[in-house]
Amino acid sequence: MGVEVIPRTARVYVGCALLAAIAATLPALRPGAGTPWPTVLLLAALYAACELPARCSLVARAVGHAPPTAGSFFPVLLASALLLPPAAAALTALPGAVLAGVERPPAGVRRAWRAAQLALAVWAASGAARLFHCRSALGVGPDVPDFPYALLPAGAAALALCLTLTALDGGIRLTAEQLPPRAAWRGLLGRTLAPHAVHGLAGLMMAVLWRSPYGPVAALFVLLPMYISCWVFAQYHRERAAHQATIRALVQAVDIKDRYTRGHSERVGRASELIARELGMAEPRLEVVRFAGILHDVGKLGVPTRVLRKDGPLTPEERRIIELHPEYGHEMVRGIGFLGEARTAILHHHERMDGSGYPYGLKGHQIPEYARVVAVADAFDAMTSTRSYSRARPVETALAELGRCAGTQFDPRMVDALARALARHGWQTEVTADEAAAPVPGARPPRPDDAAPAAAQPTGAPADAAPAQEHA
Repeated sequence: MGVEVIPRTARVYVGCALLAAIAATLPALRPGAGTPWPTVLLLAALYAACELPARCSLVARAVGHAPPTAGSFFPVLLASALLLPPAAAALTALPGAVLAGVERPPAGVRRAWRAAQLALAVWAASGAARLFHCRSALGVGPDVPDFPYALLPAGAAALALCLTLTALDGGIRLTAEQLPPRAAWRGLLGRTLAPHAVHGLAGLMMAVLWRSPYGPVAALFVLLPMYISCWVFAQYHRERAAHQATIRALVQAVDIKDRYTRGHSERVGRASELIARELGMAEPRLEVVRFAGILHDVGKLGVPTRVLRKDGPLTPEERRIIELHPEYGHEMVRGIGFLGEARTAILHHHERMDGSGYPYGLKGHQIPEYARVVAVADAFDAMTSTRSYSRARPVETALAELGRCAGTQFDPRMVDALARALARHGWQTEVTADEAAAPVPGARPPRPDDAAPAAAQPTGAPADAAPAQEHA
């Protein structure tokens, strides 16, 4: 769930999932159910212990890694699905789900969702495994497991776990993020199928060792590669944190240098991501396009401060200097490998569909897709933000202006995607820099790098002094 305030529809969805999870676990709690409580408690404690580093920073430092990635210890849950009846297996997920770390509030709702989701997924996995007689396939005591047949119930359990988690995840994206149904489930199954297949094999290994004469202690050895996996994931998360820190430092440097656009970069990144998501871009590309929006004006660091903060019209020479900022920005980030295609957006976000933009005068689809996304997001935020030289326009007015310039300055496909995204999600308009101040006489006029459609310029107005001409 990626929003701070969880919509009512999402809360109802979580409530329904909780009721379903309670119904799934109740049979194990009935008197005379024959639930193997020692096994249930051991597996539940084991899974909870695996999730503990995600909750306790002291333990995380002791084991030497960041909180485990969700799913790192699914083999424990899959072993539960193979060893226990469905209701009992579902119980083993609850303590670990409650202990798992929560990145954003409200923590209670998110933990409840995680517990319900895992309980239902393990219940489904256990039911699928029992369809293929997993109990006899695993062997008991001196009995040898029935290989390769044992792979069948293990594969069924892993597939059922994956499908259940995918279905529930898509539902929460549909209700919490209010995505269209097609976008809510897009890509979820493809990203998780292979990892869950690996988890299924590890879970089968745990279950076989658990049922062997060596008992549960032998099964613990399967967790060693899981902790190694966690260490690898921790390195990945540290690298991502370093990426984020790099981007924050660059954006803060731009904001300090050009106080008139403070906060603009973050909002352009957010609007770019909304457009890209509406276009159906895959998750990895969404992150890159957000980076492109955030860093689109990083080249301002190469523009003299006296030019950026000049009060009054720019000279032709000063205009040429400012129009170099996309190339400055591209040079600055050329060596930052993780930005990928975002670098082309930084270079080309001032190109126009009719070929009249800069720095290279590209036309139509010669302009990289990311650059066309960022150009629309950039112009939209400029028009809907209050600055010292212009008042914010209503969202509807800004969209109408973008639509008027679609085909000449902006890609119509990107403009339409922004309009659809805003109709679904809305937009929190904010101000930039000297926020509370009303426009004052003599304030700096818009620059060629400030964003808004050039077509909005009043007839006969100077190119660098027109209030609407913020995206030359």
